[in-house]
Amino acid sequence: MEKSEFLEQHVFNELKKVKTGVESVEAQSFSESDFEIILKRIEHFGIGVYKIEAWQEDKVVDTSSHEDFKKKVTDSSWYKKAFLTLKTRQAGLSYSASYKISPKLLARDPFVASPTKSADDVQEAKDLTED
Repeated sequence: MEKSEFLEQHVFNELKKVKTGVESVEAQSFSESDFEIILKRIEHFGIGVYKIEAWQEDKVVDTSSHEDFKKKVTDSSWYKKAFLTLKTRQAGLSYSASYKISPKLLARDPFVASPTKSADDVQEAKDLTED
């Protein structure tokens, strides 16, 4: 599986992209609430983050990278702190990131479910409790 395919299927699924004028899969921008979900999902999968960009319309207004925090890309503490800092600096921004996905994770099959439940999972749980 390719990196872009993995991101689309397991990280960005069921989230709404914000248009920024950049067409790269990795540079896709998301609202603050959706980006928070993305960070939880990438932490679950052990995906690293090189850089987070804060966008206002079609311009990058702020960035933060693992090098700024002197942390490894796979250390979730840096990107959680960076995101908190960015979102408290200015509300209403959208966010994108560049990711590091290990070849082992891309080669793994079948994938474990995303840490957020899908609509089908929720409906299935409701069906089981109604019996």
